[in-house]
Amino acid sequence: MNIRRYTPFSLLAGALLVAGLGACSLATAGSDAVTLPDPAVETAPAQGEQVAVLAGGCFWGLQSVFEHVKGVRKVWAGYSGGDAGTAEYDRVSDGDTGHAESVKIVYDPSKVSYGQLLKIYFSVATDPTQLNRQGPDVGTQYRSAIFYGNDEQKRVATAYVAQLTEAHAFNGPIVTQVVPLKAFYAAESYHQDYAERHPNEPYIVYNDAPKVAHLKQLFPSLYRVPEQVVAVQLH
Repeated sequence: MNIRRYTPFSLLAGALLVAGLGACSLATAGSDAVTLPDPAVETAPAQGEQVAVLAGGCFWGLQSVFEHVKGVRKVWAGYSGGDAGTAEYDRVSDGDTGHAESVKIVYDPSKVSYGQLLKIYFSVATDPTQLNRQGPDVGTQYRSAIFYGNDEQKRVATAYVAQLTEAHAFNGPIVTQVVPLKAFYAAESYHQDYAERHPNEPYIVYNDAPKVAHLKQLFPSLYRVPEQVVAVQLH
């Protein structure tokens, strides 16, 4: 993320997006947002809180999107894919730790399913056709990845990627990784709820706020306004 703040490319991309000129290649970008099909394969009914870990660009935007989803109880920004010793911002930003900027989503499966979270993820949170980057952010730490926590999540994620591929849902091949979750490490406290605490920062305005707007547009029954945004540590 050392290139994300106020770079000319970021500002230009944001200006084009605001102008409706399709700076982003997401299916939902611009004024003509397009929804994706529901997952044909879903997880079995479950009791109690469940966890999903997803990566796809800057974790500021991912966290902001899922904090606005009904049934989601808490979202943490963090790192997945690498070792504990390198799970810190300065190291991950080098792009050589194996980590991806990720979010840990704790949700109530009676209100929102794992498949629905994946539909939101592919519809508004990430561009699954961009390899090792998202928009102005470049590097393996910004790769699109689903870190499954069990065989059930692997089955649903793999099936949904295949379904979207067969449906030609995107203009290019889906490069999103479906890989086992080794661990999730919470990011530093100043990264938590960053978009909600800095809504007027240019990067947020141009890159992340449109994602939340698309969530509200495409998923009105699942959209909510977070009651409170408080940066907390993961325990």
